[in-house]
Amino acid sequence: MLRGRPARTLLLAVLLCLPPFYLDAFWLRIGLFSMAAAIGAVGLSLLSGTAGQLSLGHAFFLAIGAYGYSYLASDPGPGLPPALAACCAVLLAGAAGGLFSPVAGRVKGIYLGIATLALVFLGHHVLLTWDSVTGGFNGRSVPPLTLGGFTFAASDPELVVLGVPFGAEERLWYLGLALFAFTWFTAGGLLRGRPGRALAALRDSETAAAVMGVDVARHRAAAFVVSSMYAGLAGVLLALAFRRVVPDYFSLALSIDYLAMIVIGGLGSVAGATAGAVFVTALPLLMTRYADQLPLVTAPGSAEGSLGPTEAARYLYGAAIVLVLLYAPDGLHGLARRARARLARRRTPSGGRNPAASASATSAPSSASPFSPAEPAAAAPRSKEHTP
Repeated sequence: MLRGRPARTLLLAVLLCLPPFYLDAFWLRIGLFSMAAAIGAVGLSLLSGTAGQLSLGHAFFLAIGAYGYSYLASDPGPGLPPALAACCAVLLAGAAGGLFSPVAGRVKGIYLGIATLALVFLGHHVLLTWDSVTGGFNGRSVPPLTLGGFTFAASDPELVVLGVPFGAEERLWYLGLALFAFTWFTAGGLLRGRPGRALAALRDSETAAAVMGVDVARHRAAAFVVSSMYAGLAGVLLALAFRRVVPDYFSLALSIDYLAMIVIGGLGSVAGATAGAVFVTALPLLMTRYADQLPLVTAPGSAEGSLGPTEAARYLYGAAIVLVLLYAPDGLHGLARRARARLARRRTPSGGRNPAASASATSAPSSASPFSPAEPAAAAPRSKEHTP
């Protein structure tokens, strides 16, 4: 039997493969949007949480991934095979990050945040005006992804697995799961390796990192490129899940949402970015579905002045950001880590000491005590305790 981390990883993988057999399309759609958001949030966490670089332009690179795939795989357009178009869209987002990397390598803090903010406004203007590529205000439809003759969309003939019909959401669930697993392991390996240690050193002290031989500008630029490629991959998955991309989705509000994800989940943590992405993505969708059952929240399209589910969700995770900054600066991941440590201490008896040794030490009188009676010289031999 496997124990420890391999067993937990295997169990989690099995559990994540089961939802398409039991959940309806609404819950699968929430899972797809959450996995896409988690991929993008992991990239932003590498940049802002690990490298310490503030970015407000994450929506720009998400748009490049989404629109890049939609244009490259469709007609009118180059009409590339969908798998090749997806890879090219990710590389295109990385190339855009590379073009901006000289700025990211030399500017830091709020100045980099303002510089990346300009990318969002510039990108939104291009999406609205470059009609031949982006479709303008109405956007453009997204062609389905095809791998080896298998289409990740509802198509004929209908696919039935164990008596369950597999439509677009069911098929895309496993694609999103594979992309998320790829992101999880590559980002985790990056953080545990020398590049991750170099970026953490840059975040803590640039002077100390430079003294230790870290190329400050090069590592900052590399972090920006890697973060852009993760955002492009998230944009491709979002486009496949939405099936149509429009410019208004890739606005400044989306960049703020991604900042909220990594702050709530915990900066510099892959697991924390995932938890924050699920929270920020799923909350408005759940509030929209159950708006008629929640107090002070009205259904979408109600009269003006009422509190809609989207606005209520933003208030809630805005309050969550304030609470995290005040009481848990390391986010949900830090809270979970401290809870596991507290449980481990409670499971260890006597603070981690050997209870048999403690009992023998307290029961046997000390020969140096002035209050112990003097023993005769020829005392009976005492049996030796066996150490387990």
